[in-house]
Amino acid sequence: MAQPTAPRFYGTFCSGTAQTIAPCYHIKADIGETWATMNWIEVNISALIHHYGGVGLFVSLTLETLGLPLPGESALIIAATLAGAGKISIWVVAVSAWCGAVLGDNIAYFIGRRYGRSVVTRYGARFGITTSRYARVEAVFARFGPAMVIAARFVVLLRQMNGLVAGSAGMHWAAFVLSNMLGAALWVGFWTTLAYQFGHSADVLPFIGRHIGMVASALMALALMGLLVGYWRMRAGPKP
Repeated sequence: MAQPTAPRFYGTFCSGTAQTIAPCYHIKADIGETWATMNWIEVNISALIHHYGGVGLFVSLTLETLGLPLPGESALIIAATLAGAGKISIWVVAVSAWCGAVLGDNIAYFIGRRYGRSVVTRYGARFGITTSRYARVEAVFARFGPAMVIAARFVVLLRQMNGLVAGSAGMHWAAFVLSNMLGAALWVGFWTTLAYQFGHSADVLPFIGRHIGMVASALMALALMGLLVGYWRMRAGPKP
């Protein structure tokens, strides 16, 4: 009997999300290639979780939160779905994910504290992150502090830049680590609970697979609109 694999719905989710955010970051990707890539990621993450369990998830999330282009959130959702199917303990998934997210963010924080601006000046422009844009993000972190650290955990790209920017912006480490632990707990709790329940239901998964891309794309579009409005207002400055 064939081994059950993680559901296909997250491949659709990632594909829809990638297609939505791509124009904002000047990424030109063919939709067919994106879909094939997401399916490849899904299959390989499933194998990673099957073979290495919580350790594989921990390493994936630690490296993703350091800014490396790894599908950490995909790994979390697939692992939790496998837990719902009885293939791995949900507690192993939750604890491994939380520890990896917190560790990666804190390593990035200290890198940002020591090397943040110099790293951005040297390498950031290659990825569309100029010094002026980075300074605006720093200003947002300085203004909203812990709330921004918590919210960034749920936003692609901000999640990867979270610790680096907080460190280079001079946020106090105690404030950062407390808000970071809370944000990671909320993020892990949300995705593990949702995906775990999906893993229990063979009927829900095909429906999600057909429609999650559209829903996720709409939500991401709304989030990006909010970010763009905030960026425009910050760039325009206060009214005289």
